[in-house]
Amino acid sequence: MKASLPIFLLCLSASLLQAQSITQNIHIDQFGYLPCAQKVAVLANPQLGFNATDNYTPGATLQVVDASTAMVVFSAAPVAWNNGNTHFQSGDKVWWFDFSALSTPGEYYLLDPINNLRSYNFNIDDHVYEEVLRESVRAFYYQRCGVAKSPEHGGNWNDEACHHFGQQDVHCTLVTDPQNAATSKDLSGGWHDAGDYNKYVNFSHEPLHDLLYAYENNPGIWGDNFNIPESGNGVPDILDEIKVELDWLMKMQLADGSCLMKVSVTGFEATSPPSADLAFRRYGKAEASATRAVASVFAHAAIVYKAQGSNAYATTLLNKAELAWSWIKSHPSYSTYNNAGFSSANPEVATYTQDDYLACAAVYLFAATGNTEYRDYFDSHYNALNPIAWGYWYVFQPAVQDAMLYYANLPTATSSVANDIKNSYVNAVHFNNADLLTAVLNKSDAYRAFMKNDDYVWGNNKQKSYSATMYQNLLKYGLNNGDGTNDSLNYVHAADGYLHFLHGVNPINQVMLTNMYDVGGDKCANEIYHAWFYDGTVYDNALSSLYGPPPGIVPGGMNPGYSPDPAYSGPALEPPLGQPIQKSYKDWNSGWPENSWEITENSITYQGAYVNMLSRYVGQVCGSTSSLTNDPLSSKKEIRIFPNPSRDFVTIIMPESDVKRLEIFNSIGQKMTGYSLKQLAGNALQLNISSLPRGLYYASSGTSTVKFLKE
Repeated sequence: MKASLPIFLLCLSASLLQAQSITQNIHIDQFGYLPCAQKVAVLANPQLGFNATDNYTPGATLQVVDASTAMVVFSAAPVAWNNGNTHFQSGDKVWWFDFSALSTPGEYYLLDPINNLRSYNFNIDDHVYEEVLRESVRAFYYQRCGVAKSPEHGGNWNDEACHHFGQQDVHCTLVTDPQNAATSKDLSGGWHDAGDYNKYVNFSHEPLHDLLYAYENNPGIWGDNFNIPESGNGVPDILDEIKVELDWLMKMQLADGSCLMKVSVTGFEATSPPSADLAFRRYGKAEASATRAVASVFAHAAIVYKAQGSNAYATTLLNKAELAWSWIKSHPSYSTYNNAGFSSANPEVATYTQDDYLACAAVYLFAATGNTEYRDYFDSHYNALNPIAWGYWYVFQPAVQDAMLYYANLPTATSSVANDIKNSYVNAVHFNNADLLTAVLNKSDAYRAFMKNDDYVWGNNKQKSYSATMYQNLLKYGLNNGDGTNDSLNYVHAADGYLHFLHGVNPINQVMLTNMYDVGGDKCANEIYHAWFYDGTVYDNALSSLYGPPPGIVPGGMNPGYSPDPAYSGPALEPPLGQPIQKSYKDWNSGWPENSWEITENSITYQGAYVNMLSRYVGQVCGSTSSLTNDPLSSKKEIRIFPNPSRDFVTIIMPESDVKRLEIFNSIGQKMTGYSLKQLAGNALQLNISSLPRGLYYASSGTSTVKFLKE
């Protein structure tokens, strides 16, 4: 009888499992959670929008079920958000179900036993986002221009080399004098910017800095095995991918240091696949904005590649950056590029953005060279940059904000300037911008990823990623309000909300990445507006046709400002029209006059922002993985350390009883000295490890130990 009992229970569990239905009203991160992370599912009863009739009221108790054994491992009551009021941005009534106490690695789902409804499966694991990160980086490979994508590396999305025919990139001529052979240049390579095949210098500024930071912040996580052509060459594949764009930018820079603006078709021509696109392509003349942009990215890249060991390439990049700076000194005026000859996007940027580019260039050139000319420039101009001038830091100026914080943490920075920047940033997050930490602590968003109504614009998924990065930077640099509250945990929880929103904790229950079914996604973006994967091609839909778009591509996101062209006369496009803000999305890829590009077009800027954000969740070590604790993030029994790996500073959340008992040991058990500790708030410490040699270390409290990597 004892031997047959487990079989009986398994049969009973299987029978119950078959009777359960997956609901779209229980929202979880479809990839999963780190063991020590806060884990909060959002349960929704839609009141407004396309799913308003999909009613759901959760039972008094929800359960977490082990997917392999069908055993209940945790249960608790959901809590109504905002006293049961309808959330304006989503049109939903919402409950939160907190199962943070579960930290045992495994595969699970949430079950509402009263309604017999369940969520998608998800994982809890230290490595839960590694494959997701790999695919999101590989998405840049499919944006490469001028190179063949073999079946070995491209899988179903293989193609011959594109844009190497007559009057295309290899023999590209000036758009205002296209028949003049003397203007011909080889401008092949780089990345297609978005859903078309055009290439823009200014639009590469953000994603290159994002990818450089993704590597720089966490160099230990990047492998040489992402299945791109350069894999196995001894260089982390993310740096190989960045180099594709940097090499193109070098071609765009002229001998005098100035930089051309763009390479593009003159109209809107595009064909699937890219190798079939034969439209003539031209380049736009050199301008100050593009020159400032390359000075910035070349200098930052020089620092990163030198640290990685690619010294010759780093020297080339630095020389190119200084050449651009010299040209800018001789041509200090702003550019006003008018895009003459093109119908495609004008890549010119506002004068304040051109100031941002130059400030970034000064920061990275100073860090790379130590030349005080660059520091003097930054010191005399930083207070005119919007974050300082306004006292308002926000998600639409990430590159300059990142550079300012980078400068503020250089040991040779002017201390008064550095302190001004740090104080301004902390004050903005805590006080001056009510849309940041104040909104998070007030639980203003039922879906836990607050942005104000007006900030839901074209490309919203980029802004969601940058929202997380703002809190991650506070952790990275050990910044806090200093008022005794546990700011570090608030920052962690705030950033986590945006991550999970992009992974399915949103009103449409969709992962904001394409075709991620093989790595854990259950409801993914199946279509994007992209010339290669366009409506009617074999890549049209990941569910109903042969392939769909490649995995890992970030679409634009929810956009309540979407509107079809006035020429559109078909059925009402609801959704995305006529929806609450967070439901202003449709998974489709039709062109004019439906204009789906305003919702689902991809962009290297969206991709870079997401990779930068996600990379900070890979390589974290949570310490003990005991199954059930009262509150793992209060660290009563565990240490949590981040970022990990790190180069200079780490933040450590300590067991409350052990805050003053931290010791550091190297990999052979020797007790280390020379580091410094700073009390942040509550049970959070900042550990300065800049003086420690590279290697593996252990941070030990009175009750637990966690390992971390110093790069």
